[in-house]
Amino acid sequence: MRSMSSRPSSTVSIGLRALLLALALTLLSGCGYNQIQSKDEATKAAWSEVLNQYKRRADLIPNLVNTVKGYAAQEKEVLIRVTEARAKVGQINVNAEDAASLAAFQKAQGDLSSALSRLMVVTENYPNLKSDQSFRDLQAQLEGTENRITVARGRYIASVQDYNTYIRQFPQNFTAKMFGHKEKPNFTVENERAISDAPTVDFGAAAPAPASTR
Repeated sequence: MRSMSSRPSSTVSIGLRALLLALALTLLSGCGYNQIQSKDEATKAAWSEVLNQYKRRADLIPNLVNTVKGYAAQEKEVLIRVTEARAKVGQINVNAEDAASLAAFQKAQGDLSSALSRLMVVTENYPNLKSDQSFRDLQAQLEGTENRITVARGRYIASVQDYNTYIRQFPQNFTAKMFGHKEKPNFTVENERAISDAPTVDFGAAAPAPASTR
């Protein structure tokens, strides 16, 4: 008799739990929980693409430096600056969730961009280098990569802004606080210009005469 009477109670308990679970899911969805997860994943994907493009640039630099060295070994200081700037970028373990880490990463990338720009200016003094096909190919790849970096960085900035705006709005702000979702740091204005300026070479410009070795 007891086993028979416990069945309705067990059925009610299961039904109640299912109802509470459905209600919880509905409340979470209505409070933006699912959207927060989606936007969080979008920022992570956008950041991965930023790193991918920066790595592509770093991978091009050794070949570029070696090609320039073959024609302009005397530009030792400029070549060393590019190599050192690239090494510093590789030493940074960036955490996009940490503002200080992101700022350090941004500065290092800005320094590398500046060193590359200086290298490209120096190559104007060497007509034979500018006419070398391997150098021209590397330059085209570098310019393409700089453009991809700009696009990837822009998408990441927009993704973070979208995420931060969303979790600050009501009622998502309560959901975000409940589950520990905080605003993400973004690229700052500082060093942004240095990072954004892609190295360029005007192959049509008249090159200055090389300094006399006498």
